[in-house]
Amino acid sequence: MTETARPFSRRRRRESQQEEARRTLAECLTQTRGLIAQAYQGFNAVQDPDLIESYVYEINALQSRYSYLLRRLKELEE
Repeated sequence: MTETARPFSRRRRRESQQEEARRTLAECLTQTRGLIAQAYQGFNAVQDPDLIESYVYEINALQSRYSYLLRRLKELEE
């Protein structure tokens, strides 16, 4: 392999790794969005105070996870 071909090969590999990371983060965002919707459905369906509190904590945790994933995805796109 020539010296000029190596940087291009490394760049392509790095770009494919970044694309894979973007794809993974996007999938995680989609899954987390679905889990948030499920948690809201559960929250709306229960009346027991302990279960309501449980769903509130779950929703907050999932929203924090969603924010983190979104922030990481934006960092990769810069």
